[in-house]
Amino acid sequence: MTTPEPVRQRAAQLRRDIEFHNRRYHQLDDPLISDAEYDRLMQELLALEREHPALQAPDSPTQRVGAPPAAAFAEVRHPVPMLSLDNAFSEEDLIGFSRRISQRLGREDLSFVVEPKLDGLAVSLTYKQGLLVRAATRGDGQTGENITTNIRTLPVIPLRLNGEGWPEQFEIRGEVFMPKQGFRALNERALAAGEKAFANPRNAAAGSLRQLDPRVTATRPLDFYCYGYGLYPAEELPETHSDVMTRFRTWGIPINPELHVVQGISECFAYYTDLLTRRQALPYEIDGVVYKLDNLGDRETLGFVARAPRWAIAHKFPAEEATTRVAAIDVQVGRTGALTPVARLEPVSVGGVTVTNATLHNADEVHRKDIRVGDAVIVRRAGDVIPEVVKSLPELRPDNASLFVMPTQCPACGSDVESIEGEAIARCSGGLYCPAQHKEAVKHFASRKAMNIDGLGDKLVDQLLETGLIGTVADLYRLTVEKVAGLDRLAEKSASNLINAIDASRYTTLPRFLFALGIREVGEVTARTLAEQFRDLDTLKTADEATLQTAPDIGPTVARHVFTFFRQPHNLEVLQGLLDAGIHWDAMPERIAAEALPFTGKTFVITGTLDSLSREEAKALVHSLGGKAAGSVSAKTNFVVAGADPGSKLTKAQALGIPVLDEAAFLALCQNPSSEFTSSQPTEIGA
Repeated sequence: MTTPEPVRQRAAQLRRDIEFHNRRYHQLDDPLISDAEYDRLMQELLALEREHPALQAPDSPTQRVGAPPAAAFAEVRHPVPMLSLDNAFSEEDLIGFSRRISQRLGREDLSFVVEPKLDGLAVSLTYKQGLLVRAATRGDGQTGENITTNIRTLPVIPLRLNGEGWPEQFEIRGEVFMPKQGFRALNERALAAGEKAFANPRNAAAGSLRQLDPRVTATRPLDFYCYGYGLYPAEELPETHSDVMTRFRTWGIPINPELHVVQGISECFAYYTDLLTRRQALPYEIDGVVYKLDNLGDRETLGFVARAPRWAIAHKFPAEEATTRVAAIDVQVGRTGALTPVARLEPVSVGGVTVTNATLHNADEVHRKDIRVGDAVIVRRAGDVIPEVVKSLPELRPDNASLFVMPTQCPACGSDVESIEGEAIARCSGGLYCPAQHKEAVKHFASRKAMNIDGLGDKLVDQLLETGLIGTVADLYRLTVEKVAGLDRLAEKSASNLINAIDASRYTTLPRFLFALGIREVGEVTARTLAEQFRDLDTLKTADEATLQTAPDIGPTVARHVFTFFRQPHNLEVLQGLLDAGIHWDAMPERIAAEALPFTGKTFVITGTLDSLSREEAKALVHSLGGKAAGSVSAKTNFVVAGADPGSKLTKAQALGIPVLDEAAFLALCQNPSSEFTSSQPTEIGA
């Protein structure tokens, strides 16, 4: 049955939203929504995919966990994936979980290991010959971040195991967290020193563990409890998980004292109820209870679904809520131009914290929940960074309550606000000028695939903006060695190198320049398409939306973004400042009819490391010959170019029978493509 288009669009939007919040939570340690709201998004997507199986895709967030590892740490491939857990939100969910596993196992006399669900950072610790040799974060479940040096600073984690009988090599898994008392003391010290306090213990733990300087980690009050294992010799495992944990405890591995074995789902629920009543008295933050089948043989029988084991579930506590009143609704402009309505609340205590602000996410959410200035509302916190308004209480609404209207001009810079049909988030279109977006705009402008200004990193951008040396990207070209040499950690040699890199960037290409402007949804490929279609900047600037859509693969949404960007006076001022600073490029070469190019209609995937050219250069070569360079392998791929360490893309290509080219064969094909493409059935070339 065909999936209705509105359903397909909603699923796509949910995937984008969830991936965005995954990155904010797991990678940046800076979540924007509550756990409850995240769970709601995930449950909605799961329901859509169950109802419409055609929507399921390997890259859906329902099929994976977390977010990619941060670039600051070396990557670690988990020998056994670190999966997430499915969630139960009610007694009915718990009964359904019990019924499913009982039916699969054919019996109901089941024992469960139960323990608190800690609110910290999941880690994997590998021991070899009794010594700690590696520690990693969960990352995306397949690949994490190497944090061995930082983990070694935690006194609670044994560097050498006690006793004897441990396997030659094995892996334990657990949660690094910050106890409540340590969190309070850490924030008190930060405030006394005039520094920013952490929002909650989870963020404090994650930020502490992922410090680039392990000496900082060593000063933080971190703790750890083991909850299980990953890689472990099967022949050395006992019969039950509880026996494994007892064994770990004798080796000096910390185990939560609240861990127990219970019989049946009724005792699971009794444990949940008891822990919920004692939640505030516990020395650490928890957001629920975890139940796991105790018998390891039963676990083997049940197995896994895509992102979670069938034999375990997390029973989430209800979010903490309170009632207050909306005093005003303001609009904040984020670093990427997103406009977010924020409720200014009459102060109210939620979970022991005074709340005065709550996110409303977007205008659609405000109207869906019918939240008005003056309304009585229910606010939920649940230990998260930013509380949210759950719903309004219309029965308590005063006569003078006023509706919220999203502004049409950006509150930060006055540029037009873009509200694209089908998109929930409104955005400022003054990306080159808007002060709320300055940092992101400068970082993107200077990035390697844009203007390629080497040495202009995050911290230096912050200093340049904070000291007022730059306001927009055009100001970069007014910098001198004398102006920047006095900045923190920037000696005269480094300052000279930076100015030289800025000067070198004045000569670029039109596609790179268009990409550097940061126009919404104009990536490298789209920038190249626009440059090839319109040939020069003036023609592109004056094109209307209909004319923009005459370019290949430029639809109405991208056309609207480009058109709107070039209609903002402030953007044009910055653009002119860049041109006045001497940025220039060679004229675009004469167009060749697409059908005359030898790679027209052919799709290549570049994977691994090539010797003589970068992956970007290889993609550019494919494009120059009329072909398409895709990022993933599919049945529509014609060739995969494999360099060193090609990874899963090579495996998939071989499974699909797609021709694989080594670097020499690829370059030979680029030099003489006609003979290969005259064959109706291409054959594999190279190794």
